[in-house]
Amino acid sequence: ANHLTDQVIQRSKRMILDTLGVGLLGTNTEVCHKVTQYSKIYSSDISSTIWGHLDFRLPPLYAAFVNGVAVHSMDFDDTWHPATHPSGAVLPAVIALSEAFPQKKKISGLDLLLAFNVGIEVQGRLLRFSSEARNIPKRFHPPTVVGTMGSAAACAKLLALDQLQCKNTLAIAASYAGAPLANAATQTKPLHIGNAAKHGLEAACLASQGLQGNKQILDMESGIGAFYTDYNPQTLPTLQSYPWLLDQQDVAIKRFPAHLGTHWVADAASSVRRKLVESNNLLPLDKIEKIILRVPEVKYVNRASPTSEHEARHSFQFVACSALLDGSMSVQSFTSENIHRPALRELLCKTQVEHPPDNTPSFESLYCEVSIILQDGNVISDRCDTFYGHWRKPLKKEDLEKKFQSNVSSILPAEATEGIIETVYNLEKVEDCSVLSTFLSGQSAGALLEKLRFL
Repeated sequence: ANHLTDQVIQRSKRMILDTLGVGLLGTNTEVCHKVTQYSKIYSSDISSTIWGHLDFRLPPLYAAFVNGVAVHSMDFDDTWHPATHPSGAVLPAVIALSEAFPQKKKISGLDLLLAFNVGIEVQGRLLRFSSEARNIPKRFHPPTVVGTMGSAAACAKLLALDQLQCKNTLAIAASYAGAPLANAATQTKPLHIGNAAKHGLEAACLASQGLQGNKQILDMESGIGAFYTDYNPQTLPTLQSYPWLLDQQDVAIKRFPAHLGTHWVADAASSVRRKLVESNNLLPLDKIEKIILRVPEVKYVNRASPTSEHEARHSFQFVACSALLDGSMSVQSFTSENIHRPALRELLCKTQVEHPPDNTPSFESLYCEVSIILQDGNVISDRCDTFYGHWRKPLKKEDLEKKFQSNVSSILPAEATEGIIETVYNLEKVEDCSVLSTFLSGQSAGALLEKLRFL
C-alpha cells in the first residue's frame, strides 16, 4: 500500500465517490429493477449489500453483478483513456468481497484502495498493449474485456492470492471476457459491467480453490490478443520503480448520463444557444434552417431519431438538440417525455452529421463543432475541444460532491449520504471498510458509532 502515491489516492477517492453515486442513482432504473428481481432466486449464508437496499442482501457474486449493473445502467460512470469504464467493473466486486471475509479479518480502507487500484492498473496496462484500443471501440465493449481482468486482479489482491494463483485468476477471467458492442444503447449494455464485476470475483474465488488455466494467457495472440488485432504485450517496470497509470492519466467524470462523446456536443451546442436565444430565453425554432454536427465517426453514437432512453444516451443528435432547447443536459433530459417532445423532434429532422477527416475517434483528441444555419443565411457556430469533466478540465471537488448528493438524494437518507462522503474522503484511515457497505444500504450514522473508527 505504501506504493500508492498521494495523487493516485486522491484520484481514486474521486472515482470511488462518483461510482457509488451513479450506482445508487442507477438502483432506480428499469434495468436494475429487472436484474434485482432475477437475482432474488439466489440465497446464501454469506451475503453482501445491495446498494440502496436496507433489507435485501445477496451472495457476493450476485451483489457484485447487481451493483455493477446499477453503476452502468445510465451510462453515468467514469471513462478513461484508452477507452473503457474503469471503476464500475472493479468497485462493486471489491466491496462485495470485503463483506464476505470473516469478522476477525477486517478489510481496511487502505486494503480496499490498493485492491481497487490494482484493478484499475491492470485495465490500463492491457489497453496500452494495443494501438487499436486507444480509439473509441468498434467491436468489443472494453469493460467486458479489460474490466473483467481488472476485477479479477483486484479480487485476487484482496484475497492475498500468491503469484501462481494470480496467474490462474487472470487465465480464468480471460475465458469470461468479451461482449459485442452491438448491444450498446440497449438494456443489455449495463449487464456488461455487472458481468465484469461478477466474473472477475468468480475467477479469483475459483483460483483460490486451485482451479488452473493457461498461465501465458496475457502473452498470447489466442489469449487477450484475441480481442485486439495489434495486441503487443510489453515487459512492465519493476515494483521498486513502478509508475501508476492513474498518476499519469486521470479519468473523465460525467456531468450527465450519456456516452462520453456526447459531452463535447453538449458543450458546443450550449454555447451556440447562448449566441442565438432571444430576450425571452427561447430558441427561435422557426428561424433555424439546418443544424450541422461535426463529430468523429462513431457509428453506435450516430442515431438520428432515438426512441428510448438508452438510444438517446448514445446519440450525438439527441444531445445536441436537447442542449440547444434547454441550454444544458441533466438526468431529466432522458425521460420519455423529453425524448418525444415535438420541439425536439422538429430539431432532429433538421440535423445533419459530418465527419471531418481530422476528427479522430479518440477521447484524447476528438472535438465537436455545432453550426446552425438560419433561414436568413446567417451561420452561428461553436466548437468544443475539451468539455468540463474531461481529464484536461476535471470537475471541481464541490461539483463532484454536488453530483454525488444529487444522485443519492432520492435513494439514501441524508445521514448515510454524508457518511459515504466522509468515509471515502478518509478511506486510507478507515480500519474496517464494511462501514461503507453499511452506509450504502441506507443505515443512518447512529448505527455506526462502533464501526466508524479512523486509525
